[in-house]
Amino acid sequence: MNDNNYPKLHNATWPGLVGKGPDSEPPISFDDMLKMTAAAEVDGAKFDGVDIGLMDPHISINGSDDDIKRLADKVSGYGLEIGSLVAPIWGNPAMGTKEERAQFVEMVRKACHFGQRLRELGVRPSGVVRIDSSSSPQDWDADPAGNTKLIAQTFREACDVAAGYGEKLAAEGEICWGGMQSWRTMIDTLEAVDRPNMGFQADMSHTLLYTMGYNREQDRILPENYDWQDRAVLTDALKTLTAALRPWTIDFHVAQNDGTVFGSGSHDKTGRHCQALDPNGKLDVAHDAGYWLRDENGVLTKAFRHICWDGCMFPNAVMTNPQTWNDILATMLKVRELHGWKE
Repeated sequence: MNDNNYPKLHNATWPGLVGKGPDSEPPISFDDMLKMTAAAEVDGAKFDGVDIGLMDPHISINGSDDDIKRLADKVSGYGLEIGSLVAPIWGNPAMGTKEERAQFVEMVRKACHFGQRLRELGVRPSGVVRIDSSSSPQDWDADPAGNTKLIAQTFREACDVAAGYGEKLAAEGEICWGGMQSWRTMIDTLEAVDRPNMGFQADMSHTLLYTMGYNREQDRILPENYDWQDRAVLTDALKTLTAALRPWTIDFHVAQNDGTVFGSGSHDKTGRHCQALDPNGKLDVAHDAGYWLRDENGVLTKAFRHICWDGCMFPNAVMTNPQTWNDILATMLKVRELHGWKE
């Protein structure tokens, strides 16, 4: 292990909620997510922080400044920083009615207020506010041009609000979101937004599905019936994908995927997050993270100062096993060893 100390290594807290609920498994509390993150340790190294979903029952988006101060004190009490935040925009489609789109922007405003206060309190040295279109690919498909225009308009308004708080917005690239269900639709949306504080959040699990053309076959990069044993073809596909999206990428999730889709609870099917050491995983996680963290010449971009592990829809039995978090931390340490730097 080398002595690189950047990018900082974060764990996500929202996997305690996403895919949980009455028709799945019980949520895992925010406190338990913090405890498990803080307890993980590999050769003396620990997680540096957490990325947080601003959603009930973990965090109320309507929390007061006193609530935000209590959040800051709680997280820092575990020796952790706070990084990127997820705005709870769902139920308010960015391509919906005027009222729905206004509510979308209001949720972003509230999230940006959280972000600004946490920065002022000294616990949030880096990070973005994450959004998506809160719309399905099927609904988007009814009018691709018109719906992309609406999403872009909503995102522009959200960006203008975020700028007032000194925040950047990152659109999550995931196959279950309309207007961002493929790498090409994602770029079309980002280009239409055309704001300096708008970027892309890459998640290695979701972006692998981009290469396979899920939910938009015409944007497939890997050939049909691709043989996963042919690593050279996957390498070329990952290079094509990252060359297109890397310039937009301002937030990054390390993850593994077995080439399938999965959904649980109320969450639509999307790229399956696998355990770090899953033998069916299709990615060489530490190596392939380099396609996002380095430019086409192999030079580190240093485009973000922390990276995050996202393990959405892991079963609770997996998430409450301490070895899970040690394996994740070990994987992230390998990423930093290969593609990090020292300050």
